[in-house]
Amino acid sequence: MQFLEPAFLQAVILSVIAASTPLLLVAVGELVAERAGVLNLGLEGMMIMGAACSFAGAYFTGSIVVGALAGILAGMLLSVVFAALTLGLAVNQVAAGLALTIFGIGLSGLIGAGFVGERIETAPHLYLPALTDIPWIGNIAFGQDGFVYVSLALVIGIWWFLYRTRAGLVLRAVGDNHVSAHALGYRVLRIRFLAVLFGGACAGLGGAYLPLAYTPFFIPGMTAGRGWIALALVVFASWLPARVVIGAYLFGFVTILQLHFQALHVPVPSQFMSSLPYLATVVVLIAISRRCGLAGSAAPASLGLVFVPDR
Repeated sequence: MQFLEPAFLQAVILSVIAASTPLLLVAVGELVAERAGVLNLGLEGMMIMGAACSFAGAYFTGSIVVGALAGILAGMLLSVVFAALTLGLAVNQVAAGLALTIFGIGLSGLIGAGFVGERIETAPHLYLPALTDIPWIGNIAFGQDGFVYVSLALVIGIWWFLYRTRAGLVLRAVGDNHVSAHALGYRVLRIRFLAVLFGGACAGLGGAYLPLAYTPFFIPGMTAGRGWIALALVVFASWLPARVVIGAYLFGFVTILQLHFQALHVPVPSQFMSSLPYLATVVVLIAISRRCGLAGSAAPASLGLVFVPDR
């Protein structure tokens, strides 16, 4: 059978990795922000802005690195706006995040309007003659683009930062109880600002992956709700970096399942298959809600709460 052939299985795994990488990049950044007690619903807008600006940067310079940096910068700039509203002006985080998503989608359409239909060279893949040519696993482990390795390195780095450094302990303390952290002399607003800035950079990089590595062009709305899936992924992972990897690859598998089912002529409506990633998101959130209702939530206690320091 075709789906048991090594070449087909390898193609499926490579597709899963490609579909999972933007989710992983965005989710690890949001995990840090939520660990600090900030809920950023503007990820979708930051992602699409990262996609538009990264394509523009790569198109004019011919450099994938410059394009990725442009995407990161775009995500950071939007995160600064979000931080100014929620941390500086104490605006409701949910309302600010939703407004920023709408703003980002609209602005990205304006920026990318002149690039629709244009193409660029995608990010090169790693090639190590002695390792990439290993049958079956070589291309999977040693033949990916740089974004894949950066996403995995970020997960390891964030795990080490959160659980092996004093700064990570302070950040988690701010998320768990910002009032106590402030009483101990920690700069809650500064810590949260840096966490939001990092989350925005990761969202911009996740958006940049789409035109720079996943597809060689830009189209409005190409993020297709991935920012919302990344938000659900953080909850699915119980705010733990290792589980984010598992969740991202699981969601990535569901995303590409529709393509391979169509290739195998499975008699399932294409519309239903296209809705699977979002249906899976809803199912996961319902399951987590029921579990949290029975066992208590593992979310940071200060998540989404506005902090106003003593004057």
